[in-house]
Amino acid sequence: MVRPGRAMGRRALCAWTGALLLGAGAPAPAQPADLAGRADHAGHRGQMGRHKPQLAIGAAFSPSGELWIVGLDEQARLFTRSSADAGRSWSAPRVLDTAGDTVAAEGESSPKIAFGPEGRAVITYTQPLDKPYTGRIRMLRSADGGRSFSAPFTVHRDQQVITHRFDAVAFDAKGTLHTLWIDKRDAEASHAAGRKDYRGAAIYRNASTDGGRSFGPDMKVADHSCECCRIALAPAPDGGMAALWRHVFEPNQRDHAFASLGGTAQRTQPVRATRDGWAIDACPHHGPGLAPAGQGYHAVWFGERAGVAGVRYGRLTAEGTPRGEPRLLPDAQAEHADVRSAGRHVAITWRGFDGEAFRWRAWVSADEGRSFSLRELGCSGGDSDHPRLAQHGQRIVALWRTAEGVKVETLVP
Repeated sequence: MVRPGRAMGRRALCAWTGALLLGAGAPAPAQPADLAGRADHAGHRGQMGRHKPQLAIGAAFSPSGELWIVGLDEQARLFTRSSADAGRSWSAPRVLDTAGDTVAAEGESSPKIAFGPEGRAVITYTQPLDKPYTGRIRMLRSADGGRSFSAPFTVHRDQQVITHRFDAVAFDAKGTLHTLWIDKRDAEASHAAGRKDYRGAAIYRNASTDGGRSFGPDMKVADHSCECCRIALAPAPDGGMAALWRHVFEPNQRDHAFASLGGTAQRTQPVRATRDGWAIDACPHHGPGLAPAGQGYHAVWFGERAGVAGVRYGRLTAEGTPRGEPRLLPDAQAEHADVRSAGRHVAITWRGFDGEAFRWRAWVSADEGRSFSLRELGCSGGDSDHPRLAQHGQRIVALWRTAEGVKVETLVP
């Protein structure tokens, strides 16, 4: 897969195709752009020097329909902004107190925001620690819909200086808060015992029924996950959550696994969700996307299948197993795709490097994924985040943060 060196100086090649600049139409506050970030190896190396913008953001709609984003500003401070008109205008940036934490906001590791019932909201991020490849999952909690947030606290009970990274967070339909992360406590224990056969890391989770005031125990979802690919979450038909992640299957195939999660129990054991058969002794830094479908789930993922590398779209059964043959996205350079669904509509967004600049595209279906139309959303010759999707009811919007700002496009309806 082609990767850019640095396409700086080529911004003149790109013209935005109708997407909306963060802050357009709003008062004069400075845009959180051109960040002086740090190269974090997709969120791994908290101790390295800063030389690359940290542009990764999280996005979510509040229950009232406001679009919120969370990210780092040019001083590497955690901030939020909200928009009541899907990105045409924005509130002034609000800097949050992270008690001096370093926040990972690059590549597969981004801050996240999630809204629940009764005014509950949370922000999570990975805090890289000084030892390479270590970190902890931190959370800020709100009980007033995001008007104020608590001081940050660590979500997991395990306090070893090891890998706890690449968090995923969501409230389910019953109001239970689910937090998942990649964890290496079992790998470390295996290595300490002299065993060398432990593949990858593990997926751990916990749950809170009071909006983050208290949490149940750390629960292992699965051994042998990939070490540094993001975890995807989606609502499950029973009101719980479903998770999809890159998994290291024997002997060393990095496909994807699926599990259905209840509040304090795991509904099902993990199953194999993709069968690309990609044998690679390395982490691709490329996690999947997941969204509910009428009879299962929509999924997007990157992998190599029969010698052809690319991002694919496919359907999963309600149990998480493959359903039918997956399809390549209509972009050989597509990467870091996201997917959402609303009724019969399915929206996928991604970026792809064409040799000169990153192109932002979307694939939208009105018939449950049977057919799609391609949309060109914009491009950038500089640094950029992976595109994101956010949803409120039947509305799905795509967001993309570049050095110029954040663009927002409505994809559905």
